[in-house]
Formats: sequence, structure tokens, C-alpha cells
Amino acid sequence: MRIAVVTFDGFNELDSFIASGLINRARVQGQDVSAYITSPTPVVTSMNGVQVSRQRPLEFVAEADMVLMGSGIKTRDVVADDTLLERLPLDPSRQLIGSQCSGALVLARLGLLAGRPACTDTITRPWLEECGVRVLDAPFHAEGAIATAGGCLASVYLAAWALTRTVGEKAARAAVEYAAPVGEKQEVLRRVMSIVAAS
Repeated sequence: MRIAVVTFDGFNELDSFIASGLINRARVQGQDVSAYITSPTPVVTSMNGVQVSRQRPLEFVAEADMVLMGSGIKTRDVVADDTLLERLPLDPSRQLIGSQCSGALVLARLGLLAGRPACTDTITRPWLEECGVRVLDAPFHAEGAIATAGGCLASVYLAAWALTRTVGEKAARAAVEYAAPVGEKQEVLRRVMSIVAAS
């Protein structure tokens, strides 16, 4: 299973790296799943100045089994760029699709949230509501092939959903437990997996 973690200039490191790191942790444990930082340019710079070389070009989204749309401070510029959006041929009939925080704006602009509630961060919420999307006061929501997460640390829910849907709950539980704080592992694992299971 190949997963594109779409990462634009101005990206939030937590959103792209937590999901990518947790998913690839499952690969280290022998699962057939890989997450790739996927960007429109060879190098992208985060909102805090961290420069990262992409692992796959943006065209990879067309062949990926799952696409996770990251967020950042320039997402409104992304959704205003029709040429860039045309390079995102997402298809929920054959792909699993998720978004983190302002990444939900991209899904809304592509028409993938029509009639669906969504999760996002508090800054993005009014912009998403302007698009006619009902925003939930929740960290994570999944409906069919589409999931949305709100709040940087909610990326753990998105990663757990991605792993559950691609390589199974056992792999998701192992990745979350590995990353959870010492002394809180079982509590975090229960919370994350129960929220993902309820969606």
C-alpha cells in the first residue's frame, strides 16, 4: 500500500511528519505500507523554515492507494490555484483520502466534502464553513473513503485510520502504542483506537 502525504510550501511539520512517521513505523515492523512526502516542487519549506526534499512528485497522488492532504499556512493560496488543483485527481472510488487541519479546504475545493461533515483546526474552521461544510467539534471523523482530522496532534488519529484501513488494526495499534508517551501508552491507545473505530 502506497500513501501520498501531500505537503505544500508553508506546511505544518507536525501534520506531515507525525502521520508519515507513524505509518512508516508499521513498515519497519514488516507491514506492506509506505508513506511518502509528496510535493509539487523538489523542496518545500515549512511554516517554521524547515526545508524538506520531497520523496515523490505531486503526480504520485494519481497512483497512490491513499492520499493524506497535509496543512499549512499557505493552504488558501493552494485552493486559489486552479492549475495546482488540477494536479490532484483524487478518486474516492479507488483511493482512501484524508485531510489534516487546513487540508480539508483542499478536499472541499475538489468537491469531496459535499454533504459530509468534517474536522479541521480552529483557524481554518470559518473558511471551511464559508465553503458550506459543517465543521464538527471533534478531532477526527471518517465517512466511507474520506477522513478529516482537526488539530495538529490529531494527526495520530489520521495515521491510525490510514493503517487500520490499509494493513489492519493490529498494525495501527502497534504504531500508536510505540509512539504514545511512557506511562500513558494504554490510555492513549484506547482513546485513539476507540475514536477511529467509532468513525
